[in-house]
Amino acid sequence: MGSAPVTTSGVQDASFAHLLDPKRKWYNNRRIILLNAWIFLFLITYSTVGYDGSMMNGLQSLPQWQSAFNYPSNGMLGVLNAIQNVGALAAYPFAPYLSDGIGRRKAVFFGASIMLAATAIQTASQSVRMFIAARFFIGFGLTFAANASPLLVTELAYPEYRAQLTSLYNSLWYSGALVAAWATYGTFKINSTWAWRFPSLFQGIPAVIQFALVLFAPESPRWLVCKGKEAEALRILAYYHADGNEQDPLVQYEFNEIKAALEYDRTVAANVGWMSLFATPGNRKRMRIIIALGFFSQWSGNGLVSYYLNKVFNEIGITGSSTQLLLNGLLQVWNLFWAVLAAVLVNRLGRRFLFLTSAALMTLFYAAQAICFAEYSKHGVPAAGHAVVVFVFLFFVGYNIAYASLVISYTVEILPFHIRSKGFSVFSFVISLALIFNQYVNPSALAALGWKYYLVYVCWLAVEFVYLWFFLVETKNRTLEETAALFDGEDALEMIAHQGETRGLEASSDDQP
Repeated sequence: MGSAPVTTSGVQDASFAHLLDPKRKWYNNRRIILLNAWIFLFLITYSTVGYDGSMMNGLQSLPQWQSAFNYPSNGMLGVLNAIQNVGALAAYPFAPYLSDGIGRRKAVFFGASIMLAATAIQTASQSVRMFIAARFFIGFGLTFAANASPLLVTELAYPEYRAQLTSLYNSLWYSGALVAAWATYGTFKINSTWAWRFPSLFQGIPAVIQFALVLFAPESPRWLVCKGKEAEALRILAYYHADGNEQDPLVQYEFNEIKAALEYDRTVAANVGWMSLFATPGNRKRMRIIIALGFFSQWSGNGLVSYYLNKVFNEIGITGSSTQLLLNGLLQVWNLFWAVLAAVLVNRLGRRFLFLTSAALMTLFYAAQAICFAEYSKHGVPAAGHAVVVFVFLFFVGYNIAYASLVISYTVEILPFHIRSKGFSVFSFVISLALIFNQYVNPSALAALGWKYYLVYVCWLAVEFVYLWFFLVETKNRTLEETAALFDGEDALEMIAHQGETRGLEASSDDQP
């Protein structure tokens, strides 16, 4: 006789934790290690985004790149930076249909294929138009991979590590930024166009790895159940979460809860079109938070440093290419450390604590940057310029502990399965809109207003803190299905629980001799 399956009845506040086998830790269980290795394959998707921002920062400090593209500035520089996000915008209407239609893995493979071709064109560019076209298609392909990857991570991860791994997804933005910063630092002495072609070529490394391996990775069990492939979904859950035991209590709990939640989606939320994102009070509450986080993640003053660090340095008297590239490289090491640390501690500290602490620290240190910037602009005191650099580093401590680590993981965990890919696509669309605005406006605004432009962001950061205080919902230590009750009410949880109990009893009776 098989062991009785676990149902969802009365499960709240991570009461499923007693089902986790203490012997199944990522460091002593071969299959969880293998699962996390597959998940890492999807985590590196976002490193391509970080690589791009840091690479463009570095290229602006390279005389070889400036000369090759006729010293772009203001409008043309804005186009060169923003065109990748224009390409991303072009793909957003199609990305969720691909993720939901052909599966998460194949969507990543499709995006990686486009990025590989585009990276080759970017590296071989002979004109600024060719370079711009290549960057457009890098953004276009990246959207498909970046829409599917975090969904697959959160839907596949072992429950104990889901929040940490999904938070690492956005944190690994800085792994790409780190490689790009040191790549441009290492090639700036090459006295040819390869000074910028090598960094352009390296941008394709994550896509090469995914192109070669992604189709061998496991598919999302939730997607498989949704497509009627329940036996395959159960095998994947059992293989990676319970050493192959399909009757393991944790596996049965996960499997029954997934089926019950999808059944609830089909019966109560059958309309899965774009309007379903705003059709219910719970979904409107989700989208209010998600859209705000999309704008906040790019309009918190980070865009100035992420894409125009060389202009900030020029404004405070740090003009040497070698010094600028070195500081950019050190900043990415600093950022990666704090983003990964926050991702690891997300379940212990909670989402609200990290977001509110982040907004408070950013407001404080951005105000300090504005004061020091003003002092340097008015009196030319070198110490004031150096203090700006110090406060840039401290500002990114605040930014990284929430916006670098949590915005994507929080977004996908508050979205139920039937709207997860579309809701995440809206979030990504908002980010691209915000980025395009930043990339066009920031260089011109900084040139026109100088230190006074910093005051705009100081005021906006204070608004962010107030918004997060009133609207952000704590979700720590809950399963994906349980999180729905925080937005849709207890009726949703009770219906899922009832359906889970029914399925559990049916499975239990099937096990009787």
